[in-house]
Amino acid sequence: MKQELADYVGKYLTCQHVKEEHQRHAGLLQSLEIPEWKWDSVSVNFVVGLPPTQGKNNVIWVIVDRLTKTAHFIAMRNTGTLDQLARVYLEEIVRSHGVPSSIVSDSDIKI
Repeated sequence: MKQELADYVGKYLTCQHVKEEHQRHAGLLQSLEIPEWKWDSVSVNFVVGLPPTQGKNNVIWVIVDRLTKTAHFIAMRNTGTLDQLARVYLEEIVRSHGVPSSIVSDSDIKI
């Protein structure tokens, strides 16, 4: 009976037009300010779920300068702890480009 109802509602045009959203509206998107200097604002993200390499790396940490779109790709074994990430960030980014004034990330706490 449940399948029959789903098929009927799926074919009935009025039901498709009146379908109610069960999520709150997210609101309007707000743009980030354009940085004034290179490496003053960076975005970070992780590419996870990759097959392991010969060195057992399965994650790529992508760090991008938001002004020039220049990127660093850092291969890692996993996302690690915050202390490990901070150490790698200091060695790879701060050593080369200095400390940025802002870091933008869309990473989730699940990573």
